Parts: sequence; C-alpha cells; structure tokens
Amino acid sequence: ARATPVKVGGAFMLLQNTGKTDDRLLKAASPVAEHVELHEHVMDGNAMRMRPVEGGIPVPAGQMAELQPGGYHVMLIGLKHPLKEGEHFPLTLTFEKAGTVTIQVPVLKPGATGAMPMGK
Repeated sequence: ARATPVKVGGAFMLLQNTGKTDDRLLKAASPVAEHVELHEHVMDGNAMRMRPVEGGIPVPAGQMAELQPGGYHVMLIGLKHPLKEGEHFPLTLTFEKAGTVTIQVPVLKPGATGAMPMGK
C-alpha cells in the first residue's frame, strides 16, 4: 500500500498460485477501512475508469496475478486513519479454492511502485 493522507487508499501485490487448479480472489477485508473492494481500471472511451471487479480476480494455476496501479487492486474506502509510511496493517484475502489468508501489508512512501510477492 502507499501512504495517503486521504480517506481512500490502494493495496498492491503479487498473488502466486502454486496449485494445479485455477483460483480466484473473491474479496478482501481490513480493519483499517470501512469498506474494502476489489477494483480494476478499464478504458471507457478515451478515459481510464476504476470499477469494482465482477466475479473476482483470476489467479491461474501455476501462475501469478499482479495487483498494481492501473490494473487490478484492492481499494480501501473510508480509511479510519491515514496510512503512514513504515506502518503495516492486516488484510484478509478470501479465495474461491484456497480459502482465507491474512497478510500484513507494508505501507510504502506515496507513489511507490512494485508489488511485494504474497504466496498463496
């Protein structure tokens, strides 16, 4: 995640599926935000728009899904406090087949790039 002084933020990561069957990230939750949604960026005419993901984010067997700015990501809406660089917060990910996994998300500086790998 990136540090942010506003009430919304995003979390980005690599999801690795080491299994032999495809999976899907269905939802995410965190106590740091009132609502947590899976989002994607899509082209709408000449404009890039963000919208909630329908049906989850695919994580193909033996591959990785990258959640990154400008693509799939976890949207943190109604942050209970600003995300500050150097902090961590829990994020619970629920997968269709792999079940529920809770990770600790590091908060990086504003505008930071790159995702930290999260094994699944």
